[in-house]
Amino acid sequence: MTPEDLKTRTASGLLSFPVTPFDADLGLDLDAYAAHVEWLSGFPAAALFAAGGTGEFFSLTRPEIGHVVRAAKSVAGDTPIISGCGYGTEMAKEIAREAETAGADGLLLLPHYLMKVPQEGLFQHIKAVCGSTGLGVIVYNRDNAVCTAETLQRLADDCPNLIGFKDGTGQIGLVREITAKLGDRLCYVGGMPTHELFAEAYDGAGVSTYSSAVFNFVPAMAISFYEALRAGDKPTMQRLLEDFFFPFAKLRDRQPGYAVSLIKAGVASLGYGTGIARPPLTTPTAEETAALKALIEKVS
Repeated sequence: MTPEDLKTRTASGLLSFPVTPFDADLGLDLDAYAAHVEWLSGFPAAALFAAGGTGEFFSLTRPEIGHVVRAAKSVAGDTPIISGCGYGTEMAKEIAREAETAGADGLLLLPHYLMKVPQEGLFQHIKAVCGSTGLGVIVYNRDNAVCTAETLQRLADDCPNLIGFKDGTGQIGLVREITAKLGDRLCYVGGMPTHELFAEAYDGAGVSTYSSAVFNFVPAMAISFYEALRAGDKPTMQRLLEDFFFPFAKLRDRQPGYAVSLIKAGVASLGYGTGIARPPLTTPTAEETAALKALIEKVS
């Protein structure tokens, strides 16, 4: 898949990022992962992010990222697989090359490790990663890696394979400046936690799609919400927000890290063996898991 093909495909529909299952010893459970990805690939997602944020990219070793990508590609059919990538520049370049070798269709470049840096540093970092691979790259704007519109324009001019911008800042003014400045040079992806809560605002800022965490365990409902957004069907969106997304967000916000752990609990409730999240994330309580199951049943 060429970078331009990936750009077109990414912009065409809903995206998601499968969780990464672990066994009792917290090693990769690739059989469980493949079974879950194969099931998700039966729904009309535009692409899936392997070893993304909800896939615990931050807890995986470089070889494990390659194993996860290979497992996803083996069962995803024609659904593009976009690999997580990140950390320091040299590590990110290594991960990019490993993901490309493993068959990834593209990369999601997550924030570099720890340090706050100036725009010139971000420019050099992202440019170096783009230059290390022939894959299409989507940059994830969040935390300590927030590009200005000017920096993204420079990157778009210098990096032909930079094809997308994903935002997790919630800074709608910045997002609108970026979409206005770069136009159709990039595809634009919403990346806020439980992005359905922000989807209408981002849509108004020129962001045509987003990644849905809950697609992991209620994919049909997640697709229904996305289709309602695209159709301007506000009654359907309002119903799903009230029945599921608002109470889910309250449950998610009980503990830091539940944006990942609670998703794994949702997938486990369907019978897929996800295991627990690796430390330092923690596992939802029995009461919280029961509350999540009740929400799932309400919209299933």
